[in-house]
Amino acid sequence: MKNNALLALVAAMIVVVVSSNYLVQFPVQFTLVGYNLADILTWGAFTYPAAFLVTDLTNRAYGPSKARAVIIVGFAVAVVLSAILAPARIAIASGTAFLIAQLLDVFVFNQLREGRWWRAPIISSTLGSLVDTALFFSLAFAATFALLGQSVPFLVENASLLGLFAIEAPRWVSLAMGDFVVKMMVALVMLVPYGLLRNRIAGAQPA
Repeated sequence: MKNNALLALVAAMIVVVVSSNYLVQFPVQFTLVGYNLADILTWGAFTYPAAFLVTDLTNRAYGPSKARAVIIVGFAVAVVLSAILAPARIAIASGTAFLIAQLLDVFVFNQLREGRWWRAPIISSTLGSLVDTALFFSLAFAATFALLGQSVPFLVENASLLGLFAIEAPRWVSLAMGDFVVKMMVALVMLVPYGLLRNRIAGAQPA
């Protein structure tokens, strides 16, 4: 039963990361209050926060060593699949950001695991999401890291920062900021399944 649960967590991690790597290439083509969300948001922002849910559930149920194992296995398989579904630069950026952010999440979560049940997942996922967003968008789309390969063209055009300021910034900066805001919103929503599942996965210890 324990092995089946761990395999399910690994599979979930792979699905989340591969889906996010693919969906980050597509802006959200939707207008809200007269503003085009395609300038600040991609579909990947809605799926990626689930990776922190998987990591935190594994950490709560089996401890940090098993959580790191799920991250490593998910990382290895996801990078290979992502290289097929997405440009090489996105796969490299995603793998680097994912590994660092998820390992940070494990460390922070483990330091806070004895506190209130919601404290560890929300703080660890917030810090992890901030690191992941900064690393991924800069490595994937900034001209500074062009040695990693060609970026997706629509993400390197200039656009007013979030449409709120007169200054000009690369469009990927606006997308990174929008991505982080949505990740935080989804992270709050993810507290619901975390609260329901944290003591139900095989091997889980009472919070």
